[in-house]
Amino acid sequence: MKKINIVKLLCIIFFTVQFKFINSQENFSEGPYQQLIIRGVTLINGNGAPPLGPIDIEVRNNVITKIETVGYPGISKRKSGPLLEKNGKEIDCNGMYLLPGFIDMHGHIGGKYQGAEPDYVFKLWLSHGITTIREPSGRSADFSLDLKKKSEENTIIAPRIFSYTGFGSGEIITKADQAREWVRKNAKKGADGIKFFGAPPEIMKAALDENKKLGLKSACHHAQLSVARWNVLNSARAGLTTMEHWYGLPEALFTDKTIQNYPANYNYQNEQHRFEEAGKLWSQAALPYSDHWNNVMNELIDLDFTIDPTFNIYEASRDLHKARRAEWHEEYTLPSLWRFYEPSKISHGSYWHYWGTEQEVTWKNNYKLWMTFINEFKNRGGRVTAGSDSGFIYQLYGFGFIRELELLREAGFHPLEVIKAATLNGAEALGADKLIGSVEVGKLADLIIIEENPLENLKTLYGTGAIKLNDQNEIVRVGGVKFTIKDGIIYDSKKLLNNVKEMVLNAKKKENFEIKQPGYN
Repeated sequence: MKKINIVKLLCIIFFTVQFKFINSQENFSEGPYQQLIIRGVTLINGNGAPPLGPIDIEVRNNVITKIETVGYPGISKRKSGPLLEKNGKEIDCNGMYLLPGFIDMHGHIGGKYQGAEPDYVFKLWLSHGITTIREPSGRSADFSLDLKKKSEENTIIAPRIFSYTGFGSGEIITKADQAREWVRKNAKKGADGIKFFGAPPEIMKAALDENKKLGLKSACHHAQLSVARWNVLNSARAGLTTMEHWYGLPEALFTDKTIQNYPANYNYQNEQHRFEEAGKLWSQAALPYSDHWNNVMNELIDLDFTIDPTFNIYEASRDLHKARRAEWHEEYTLPSLWRFYEPSKISHGSYWHYWGTEQEVTWKNNYKLWMTFINEFKNRGGRVTAGSDSGFIYQLYGFGFIRELELLREAGFHPLEVIKAATLNGAEALGADKLIGSVEVGKLADLIIIEENPLENLKTLYGTGAIKLNDQNEIVRVGGVKFTIKDGIIYDSKKLLNNVKEMVLNAKKKENFEIKQPGYN
């Protein structure tokens, strides 16, 4: 009797499970296939290389096996490319563009206060080409790790998940040895890293040191409650791998103070106070290109530090009307999420107690200085990634990530640098660049296919597409991701988006809900 080839047996089991999964998913997807060939596409690789095409790409069992140039643009005659086998699948992508799957480095998986459940969030992400997210803490570590496991098994429709636990979750930590023990337990649970918000210096130092010893990654939102004693430079020197937003960075750039200019009536629990004063922080930092500004930047780069700016999440601070009236809210924002966004003294990020011209002008100036630092950091070799932090402040999952790409462009990034920030840079920051982040032989088949060139107009990546006037003087919508491929499974992005639209419509019907601007009954 012949011995059973264990690898073949595992492949049979894998594909049987996968086909059962796909067949139960309302025709949103197909595959995976033992062989998948993408024909005639123009490749935007994610590694900074310019577009190249036509290209044929072969995928076998979720691994890219061939990338072949098969001709010249505008010439119908082409080379044969990889041969399609009997059980293979072929997609004709002539005239289309292919990119690595996007990586959202700040992706909260919904929230109970927002009423946003994972299925809603995951479909919005995948429909925008986001195949990987880093969750920087959420409802609980167990909740996130369970979804991570299901995503790995492809028993749910979801991007791959890198789970970072909020530091100290479930415990009160007052000593360095307690911090080290918590970090060890977090690693044993299967977390990919830790999300910090700040702590006393001795606690931060111990936790970061232990996490680094275990080879795990880390992120930090340097909250104002702890930043006076521990800013971004302290964290980077202690082993922090990435920072969120920008808190802690202006503080490291102070030259004539150690604490920001809080007014005497400031109360951190009053979010209008918190975010109004945060908009004044960059104007208190060292001037761009001054000695101190340069020294801080260069040290962070020497430490191989990563910045995930999340420009989009604060954009309403500089233009509230624009964020509130984004065209996708009508069809894709749940009633519960819309209520969460509205002015409130309770909901986080709903700090519109009396937000006006003065606050917006201050934030516009804040953005100029912030973007100047981030662009120059990138120019000197620093790693910048793309993260959205959606689900707050009028930023919707998926849509918010594409807006982040537009804001990186505004900051001075070339469109190819924007795509690199959204793909390979994120993979490097996660320690996953051997598997994802660019289109290379041996990497996983996490891919995006779109009919328009996103380098010409990043708006074509929005699920709602971009507005265009055709040769007949007709207004048309173009773009929107056509296919999102994750783990070799081909998702119809527009079907996913339509399903979200149905979810929202049903929720509105159930409540007899109509989106209205705040203050109108």
